[in-house]
Amino acid sequence: MHIGALTIQSNIKSYTAYFEDNAAFVEELATLQNTVFVVDENVWKVYAASVLKPLSGANVIPLPISEEHKNIDTVCSLYEKIMQFSPRKNLNLVSVGGGITQDLTGFVASTLYRGVNWIFVPTTLLGQVDSCIGAKTSLNFKRYKNLVGTFYPPQKIYIYPEFLKSLTRTDFYSGVGEMAKLHLMRGEKETRTFVEALTAIDAVDIRTVLERTKACLEIKRAYIEDDEFDTGRRNMLNYGHCFGHAIESSTNFAITHGQAVVFGMLLANHYAKGKGRLSAANEKRIREQVLMPSFKTDMRGIKIDVEKTVDAMGQDKKNLGKGLALVILTDGHEMEKLTDVSREDAAGVLNDVGLILRGLK
Repeated sequence: MHIGALTIQSNIKSYTAYFEDNAAFVEELATLQNTVFVVDENVWKVYAASVLKPLSGANVIPLPISEEHKNIDTVCSLYEKIMQFSPRKNLNLVSVGGGITQDLTGFVASTLYRGVNWIFVPTTLLGQVDSCIGAKTSLNFKRYKNLVGTFYPPQKIYIYPEFLKSLTRTDFYSGVGEMAKLHLMRGEKETRTFVEALTAIDAVDIRTVLERTKACLEIKRAYIEDDEFDTGRRNMLNYGHCFGHAIESSTNFAITHGQAVVFGMLLANHYAKGKGRLSAANEKRIREQVLMPSFKTDMRGIKIDVEKTVDAMGQDKKNLGKGLALVILTDGHEMEKLTDVSREDAAGVLNDVGLILRGLK
């Protein structure tokens, strides 16, 4: 039974995210005709005998998931496996998993027969609070993250928080990272609400997580409906991503996406403080109350190669000029996109990583 819904208006096709308090929606999906389910291999192992049991007689493709699999080779493999079921143009492709599952199956859905019906069931907090809406599908190309992709929203999204209880702490906090970002972008009041909810979020209190998930999707909806194809205001959603994506790439994805975003926000705020765009008091408040409590990655053994990271920033598709792109938060929780960050300044921030994490700079 749906306990809430959020409709996103799109120039491609409008779509709805449904919030569920039980697994009855899985039985409904199992009755769809001409349907193929692509399920994260680990999710299938955990839930095949319980939540996903109605799919036992369905066309299911368990999919191994990792950043190394998020590429065109896996897409081609999926085409081949799907075609074994002799699908028609009215195929229903249902994907169950996190953001990588979403990216791969969304890309397949947007290109197979030039577009088939697609339904997404996000099973990670990162997928539920952020990536499930916005219509982007992204693939990595060699060492470049999210270089290839399409815009193609699913018809429906089903958000079922019970999936979160099986996540590792690292994967759960990958979602908390994006949750922190979206609340910071809404303003100081929404940020305080997030800070007050952190203890309950940490305990995976379903009601609190669901409330903050809805809030996150409402915040993101305002950006994507205003600028669906990412040519202006939607760029601000890349707060934390400019440094974050580069760190993911340069460390060979040793840091999960949402945690890299938290790391990226710490660095972006440090840069903004150095340029007088964010006061020292606000940088300290945000770092101590929001970002460090959301950062649960053990950095021992993870080396940040400054030169490789700056090179990765130089390959970012958000770059439009000679300088590096960087989205920063300024005083008053206002967002600003810079396009003229020098390699030297970016390297200077990265050289301060240890001091920033310890609150010494």
